Amino acid sequence: MAHDEIVDRYSQLARAAAAGQAIADCGPDAFEQGCFGAAGYDDTSALPEAAVRASLGCGNPVAVAELRTGESVLDLGSGGGIDVLLSARRVGPHGKAYGLDASPDMLTLARRNTEQAGVHNVEFLLAAIETIPLPNHTVDAVISNCVINLSSDKAAVLAEAFRVLKAGGRFGVSDIVADHVLNPELRAAAEQRIGCVAGFLTVDGYRDLLLTTGFVDASITLTADHGDGVHSAIIQATKPAISPGLEIRPMRDTDAQQVLAIYQAGLDTGQASFETTAPSWEGFTAAKLPHLRYVATDTETGQVVGWVAASAISARPVYAGVVEHSVYVHPGCQAHGIGRALLTAFIAATEDTGVWTIQSGVFPENHASLSLHQALGFRVVGTRERIGRHHGVWRDVIFIERRSTTAGN
Repeated sequence: MAHDEIVDRYSQLARAAAAGQAIADCGPDAFEQGCFGAAGYDDTSALPEAAVRASLGCGNPVAVAELRTGESVLDLGSGGGIDVLLSARRVGPHGKAYGLDASPDMLTLARRNTEQAGVHNVEFLLAAIETIPLPNHTVDAVISNCVINLSSDKAAVLAEAFRVLKAGGRFGVSDIVADHVLNPELRAAAEQRIGCVAGFLTVDGYRDLLLTTGFVDASITLTADHGDGVHSAIIQATKPAISPGLEIRPMRDTDAQQVLAIYQAGLDTGQASFETTAPSWEGFTAAKLPHLRYVATDTETGQVVGWVAASAISARPVYAGVVEHSVYVHPGCQAHGIGRALLTAFIAATEDTGVWTIQSGVFPENHASLSLHQALGFRVVGTRERIGRHHGVWRDVIFIERRSTTAGN
């Protein structure tokens, strides 16, 4: 079903709800068996009846996102406004709740429900969830209730969610997933049965898309069973945290010049590596794992101020979960917590991807690097004495590693 057809379908449902019809009829017992509706919420007693009638969700993303007083939150596919109103209550008068929907009829219904509820810290936006009309770094949380599965471009949805989130912001949605790839017949039957007209991702596919976008700490918890391996699920992830004015995101080819310049500046100190000259970008990318490389950037200028990346230590399958990493910070931006934020995000990403050991070698004279790594759970394994000559001088290297408490156990 095309985007316009989806909008038309939900516009019809909005008009039905506005006319007093119940477009979802799902009690608590039925909800546990996979029905959609307002039964997934703990308390809707203070909400307008039309908002409850229009609920077509598969969970309670407001609770999932752990909203706090004073925060801002965006609901993707806000429908009749039930999650926006609940969010507005959670964040309080000093917070703000945005609702975004592509259906003008749904927004009309949501605005009417908001007025009836007497809620003022709310703003509704008319747009598709793939093109969010908000500036970068606007909200503390993005929520959604069984809507992302309707999009034919889920990568664009997650990229937009990542863009509008502040550093450290939370992604907490209810959605539909499959625990394995379904054959075409079963997929068509499931989509017809539960109304996910644009398809749904597998659990692994959803997690991979979150990580590719730049999210970390990704978790997918299956809830209601819709049969044939299809489930409602709670999906949670975070945008890496860093100081205001900065952002951590996946490294891109367009970052090449700045990444290599920072690399060279680190090598020029004589304390970062036995290498003396940064490689070409082709050499750099060939040596680094594509899914474990991040940059810290200035949100105003886009300037790269630091990076972290990993290399595989061996092609042998037994070492599939062991990587060697490097972290470099622009010489003019050190002592601002950038290295710590990059390394923290990197560790979270390795946990998400099943890495059980991160290792590296550090010169004994590089006290700042040793202190940072030990503060984040690395231990000293030993010292490799006089392991190599650097500028004509024999150097020792301290071998450090961090073992995951979850991956590989």
